[in-house]
Amino acid sequence: MTTQSQDHTIHDGARTPEQLAWTRPRLATVQDGDMVMLVASDYTRILVRARAGQSTHTHQGMFAHDAIIGQAWGAAVFSQAGHRALVLEPALADLIRHLKRATQIIYPKDAAYIVHRLNLRAGSRVIEAGTGSAGLTTALAWAVAPDGIVYTHEARPDIFRVARQNLERVGLLPFVRMFETDIADGFGASEVDALFLDVREPWVYLPQVRASLRVGGFFASLLPTTNQVIDLLTGLEAHSFADIAVEELLLRPYKPTPDRFRPDDTLISHTGFLVFARCIDAGEESNRWQRKERNRYAARKKMEAAIAAEAARRAVEHPDTSGKKYPPLPLP
Repeated sequence: MTTQSQDHTIHDGARTPEQLAWTRPRLATVQDGDMVMLVASDYTRILVRARAGQSTHTHQGMFAHDAIIGQAWGAAVFSQAGHRALVLEPALADLIRHLKRATQIIYPKDAAYIVHRLNLRAGSRVIEAGTGSAGLTTALAWAVAPDGIVYTHEARPDIFRVARQNLERVGLLPFVRMFETDIADGFGASEVDALFLDVREPWVYLPQVRASLRVGGFFASLLPTTNQVIDLLTGLEAHSFADIAVEELLLRPYKPTPDRFRPDDTLISHTGFLVFARCIDAGEESNRWQRKERNRYAARKKMEAAIAAEAARRAVEHPDTSGKKYPPLPLP
């Protein structure tokens, strides 16, 4: 497959307006070009980019951007129909939820934790595959901006285009270098700080992972089924990874009503298994650095195999020709 790279590498002195927005101090009022979250009176959330002279049409009427620009964050504006809406700065979760979806996105609860476990910060370099609708890409770029870079890989052209549009809309495309390619051919960077795989068979690509991830770097993957997790764990042990962990996140929202505070009627439960590991020196034996539970299990299986072998040896040396398992009981 032909590789297409969208190069948005950051160069000092030649920053785009989006890059500059990440370096300037937070201002108390909405500026032309800012992303804005309008929260309507019925709690509908509408994500817009404020542009002078433009407007946004909603179910509660038209909101003129000229009325939003210059407003203090947290203030209210009115639509042409007289409906009020709060002007709030969008959170990362808002950006992810409002992406156009060509595929299932990674939920904000998982995305935020992945960023945390991959140890990402401004200036980090991280590889992702596949891009999907760019839900996690958004979180990764948010974390590494303004001086880091995300290298993201997607094989399907239609999904690649949607992901690019999503990143452009939320203003994070300058911090992402996109590749339309099959990762079997390798990744678009080396010696990166972290690498995340959201593919069907991540264990197949562990040699490519090791070729691009620095020794000591952080690895993560999200998988929907237990058999996939088992195959990945086996592969990680065979390719010199340590500090391996498997986790899942459950999110229980509560109704914020003082007089009737109780759990919400819906629970955001299992969305996938999260697998984390660290890339170690290829000369190290992975089994030396496994968790105690893993080593105890391996020791027990080794002992069971030894007992079975001894039983088989005795059966050969002293065959039981009587067909009876136990000696006859003495007569009374």
